[in-house]
Amino acid sequence: MTVAADHPPVAAPLGDVVTERLDLRRFRLGDEAVLGPVFAKPEVWRFPYGRGLGAAETAEFVASQRRHWDECGFGCWVVAERHGGRVVGYAGLSVPRFLPEILPAVEVGWRLDPDVWGRGYATEAATAALDEAFATLGLDDVCSVPQTENAASVRVAARLGLWLDRTVTIPATDRRGAVSGDLYRIRRDEWLDRQGPPTGVPT
Repeated sequence: MTVAADHPPVAAPLGDVVTERLDLRRFRLGDEAVLGPVFAKPEVWRFPYGRGLGAAETAEFVASQRRHWDECGFGCWVVAERHGGRVVGYAGLSVPRFLPEILPAVEVGWRLDPDVWGRGYATEAATAALDEAFATLGLDDVCSVPQTENAASVRVAARLGLWLDRTVTIPATDRRGAVSGDLYRIRRDEWLDRQGPPTGVPT
């Protein structure tokens, strides 16, 4: 079991998962090369930056994700299509340190290549993440904090069965101003009542 001040206790570490259409795996050294073309697209980081990421920013992001896994025992996965192996973004679980007022907490999130929007990949990956959050990590609840203006991610949160708690102000950073977010939540019992067998298979 791991315990940290900014996230609840975790019963067991998170592993890689395979779903019907996706391979979900831990970040590793060199992922900046495969994620770079995705992250460079302005649509991917429209919320909150209004632009794509450069090579140095992508490398920094990958390094931060690897540290998150080492520190917490869980994190976001790199998302790849099982057919063909193309990397299309990331999704999974993280500590929402950008919003200190709700800590300790774990957030489910996703960010995918616009080439695959509309295929249900975000819902598929997030469903696997929530299955693992409650079954493997043993969490009592999970949140999601899409930017209020990000209608597509708000729809995914609602589709997953998360309920709107309140609107929050996400504090400014050195790269963006303060933004409005919608704080969604779901408890373990609520998730289990909605779901059948787990959608992903640990690998």
